[in-house]
Amino acid sequence: MTLGAEPSNSIEAPPGGEGVVSVVVPSYNHARFVAQTLRSVFKQTHAPAELLVIDDGSRDDSPRRIERALRDCPFPCELVARPNRGLCATLNEGLSRSRGRFFAYLGSDDLWLPDFLLARVSALESRPRAVLGYGHAYFVDEEGRVVDCTADWAGYADGDAREMLMRTIAPMSPTVVYRREALARLGWNESARLEDYELYLRLSLEGEFAFDPRPLSAWRAHAHNASWDQKMMLEEHLRAQRTFLEREGAGAAEIERLQRRIRFSRAEDFLRIGDKAGALRLMFQNVGGAAPARTLARMMLRLLIPYRVMQRRKADRQRRATARYGTIGI
Repeated sequence: MTLGAEPSNSIEAPPGGEGVVSVVVPSYNHARFVAQTLRSVFKQTHAPAELLVIDDGSRDDSPRRIERALRDCPFPCELVARPNRGLCATLNEGLSRSRGRFFAYLGSDDLWLPDFLLARVSALESRPRAVLGYGHAYFVDEEGRVVDCTADWAGYADGDAREMLMRTIAPMSPTVVYRREALARLGWNESARLEDYELYLRLSLEGEFAFDPRPLSAWRAHAHNASWDQKMMLEEHLRAQRTFLEREGAGAAEIERLQRRIRFSRAEDFLRIGDKAGALRLMFQNVGGAAPARTLARMMLRLLIPYRVMQRRKADRQRRATARYGTIGI
């Protein structure tokens, strides 16, 4: 089964018409994937107003492959190739150089299905209080095979997203389209190592998050994803959350209670990548933030399972996901 080959007919065209979304592709060392990423933008049933690709000092063949791919772009496009400044600086540059009422970016290894922009613009046009639209995502491997889907496990929220974000559950970047009016007031923190979580926290005070349960985008899972670094991700989530809560007037005891609960629950993420030592450390150092008994029992059981068995189970889950969802074909 191949996904993304034909647009669906279940999404109504937005009243604002085409040409209201600025799309930025921040590129960095993804020469193998970037042409497919760009083709997924070209094939949108709701055409962007413009496409800006910013190559952030790639050391591989990305700029040449981008230049070649952009010859087939059916709407206004531009490539900017410059020395490395980091992802958040690249996104702020893309925001300042674009003009659409809505703004979206797509990592140079990720993908959109054809109806992605149509669905997000429709949602934002119909919900004026929403600062962004987002949804579920597929996880695909280097060959485009679906190995997971957030629809199977993510507890996303529609409307007020503050409680969800406090649990460090956040939209995946390939699923998001922003309303420029709200985004331009805040922008990305260029000192942050994770680009979006702090921004989501601040945007949650500005308006609603419009959630669409359909998976219309794909996040590429490969060896060089920053998201595999669970220690860095947890540190960045906690830092951003603490800064946000202090700014909002939360007390030290309340912040520590919440963050201890998060550190304890995130032990499962360390188990998922096979870091049992990190998982044990988080569990025992933060036992005061213990999860429900059923969750605790599941975590303890997983600690007893040999790593090779966990890897085999993971491979089995991925095979089942591929059998269920197929391959993203762009």
